[in-house]
Amino acid sequence: MKILLISTYELGRQPFGLASPAAWLRKRGHGVTCLDLSRQALSERAVREARLIAFYVPMHTAARLTLELLEPIRAANPEAHLCAYGLYAPLAGESLRRQGIESLCGGEFEQALVDLAEHLSGLSSLPQNHPLDSNISLARLRFLTPDRTDLPALKNFAHLVMPAGEHRVAGYTEASRGCKHVCSHCPVVPVYNGVFRIVDREVVLADIRQQVKAGAQHITFGDPDFFNGVGHAVPLVEALHREFPELTYDVTIKVEHLRENKELLRTLRDTGCLFIVSAVESLDDRILEKLKKGHTQADFFTVVEECRRAGIALQPTFVPFTPWTTFENYLDLLEQLSRLDLITAVAPIQLAIRLLVTAGSRLLELEEIRGQVGAFDAKTLAYPWHHREPGIDQLCEELQDLVAAAEKRKEGRAAIFEDIWRAANRAAGRPAKENRITESERGKGVPYLNEPWYC
Repeated sequence: MKILLISTYELGRQPFGLASPAAWLRKRGHGVTCLDLSRQALSERAVREARLIAFYVPMHTAARLTLELLEPIRAANPEAHLCAYGLYAPLAGESLRRQGIESLCGGEFEQALVDLAEHLSGLSSLPQNHPLDSNISLARLRFLTPDRTDLPALKNFAHLVMPAGEHRVAGYTEASRGCKHVCSHCPVVPVYNGVFRIVDREVVLADIRQQVKAGAQHITFGDPDFFNGVGHAVPLVEALHREFPELTYDVTIKVEHLRENKELLRTLRDTGCLFIVSAVESLDDRILEKLKKGHTQADFFTVVEECRRAGIALQPTFVPFTPWTTFENYLDLLEQLSRLDLITAVAPIQLAIRLLVTAGSRLLELEEIRGQVGAFDAKTLAYPWHHREPGIDQLCEELQDLVAAAEKRKEGRAAIFEDIWRAANRAAGRPAKENRITESERGKGVPYLNEPWYC
């Protein structure tokens, strides 16, 4: 059977979420075409010929872009079975079904897609416990090496930018899925609910080998938290370094896990880790408690120092605009980043991100959130909310526009931070006092991927 797998957006990465199910489906003899619409045009022929068209929706932006595609794709091929799979398939399920999606596969989706394809081909019936009944599968899978043969070349995707300006080809893989933590704002939680699944070490290494052969000089591990399973993660990067001693990589790890495993930071450094992304979200302890982050401001300060001692760049990410944000705690965030010499370590968009309340979000367990959100918006795939202080919402909008314009002009991070600093002080009705960016911070560079982080 002819199957079309479509990715609309995945942070500029070559999509693991196309390559992995492609391997499973091709092993069963299906003809699979993969299209990454962030890098390729939609093929009308592939749409017309497909019996099954499956959209990979790992994130909010991808789900919204998929919604825009469904009507024209349904018009081009009214006979095809339309499916959405990935983290946001169940979270956006109602809206996706309303636009023509017939099947949803959340969580561990590879076997579910194979079962669906076999059913549509008339080769088998769907198992009674097939995840299409509940939209979510947390089954333990024996993963296959992803098949990346018909994806655009790695050089066409996001690159690693080194401090001196050198660009390196970056690959992407996943060593685990899900997360054993239940942060209240995280979209992983409604799907996995504290469960995480590992990908066999040899499968991960085989995937990296094929990407190195294709030109990768750096690998991003896309796990929600690389240290959910330390006993899996550390032997993996040690084996990786033995095989590819010149290869570098980056990982995402919670502050809580960095604090508890500080002795492993040097192991990460010695095996090629260039930087660690950590979803810090806020430096206000009250907000951190609302988000159930499991760390405090003091923990973050400790982790910053431990990463510096180990010689690994820490790249914190934030959700600075929440219903609990004040001008005071926003300005304090900027002050602390300046004091800690982290200005260039933070992508400017991170200082303008607004809390997203998705379907199934545990934030809705908070009475104050339930009283502040409007009805679910099927187009934006979120519950709308407005800050009780209108000036906070206005500042958020101003900063999002400011960052977008500055990045188009290719301004540096320190210069954009100064613009943000002035705008925030102005919005708070304070004198635009000079911030304390040091000359060393202005000229400092950090390794980073050249596609900004969005949700």
